[in-house]
Amino acid sequence: MTVSPKPADFPSLYFRSALGRFPTGVTIITAEHPDNGQPIGLTISSFSSVSLDPPMVLWSLTHTASSLPAFMALDRYVIHVLSASQIDLARRFAKGAQAERFAEVPLDRAPNGTLMLGDDRSAAWFECHNTQQHQAGDHTVFVGQVEHCHRQLLSPLIYHAGDFDLTQGSEPLSRN
Repeated sequence: MTVSPKPADFPSLYFRSALGRFPTGVTIITAEHPDNGQPIGLTISSFSSVSLDPPMVLWSLTHTASSLPAFMALDRYVIHVLSASQIDLARRFAKGAQAERFAEVPLDRAPNGTLMLGDDRSAAWFECHNTQQHQAGDHTVFVGQVEHCHRQLLSPLIYHAGDFDLTQGSEPLSRN
């Protein structure tokens, strides 16, 4: 059974501002495995906006990832844009078994019930309906329609020159 996306509950300027919290950064994608309900998640740096109307984002996953079949079958996932204070989570979710990644990590639910990190330090998060997947070389590109999002004025964690880097705090150009 396919679940249809719900309409956005936020204005496009708010969505655009939430996307602005991510320069070229680091995210963690979370969901529940469609077969066994266990938490699955991973660190991803391939995240980008696609559209404001409807609100859509994309990310990609290598074909060698053990979680690829699960993400292909999911109805929804949450993308967490990490803040500079979450470097520990970025490293944790970048490798190892799924159970190790989630050990002692608080969890929560997004408005549509999708599993998400229970960590309020994220710069932004996006609850997405898994609308499209496209094969692109050795990766699958996922396009998600954003149903809910939240952002905070926090400096994002970025990945640069093969390692994590911290961004300097600054006032945003827009308060939207």
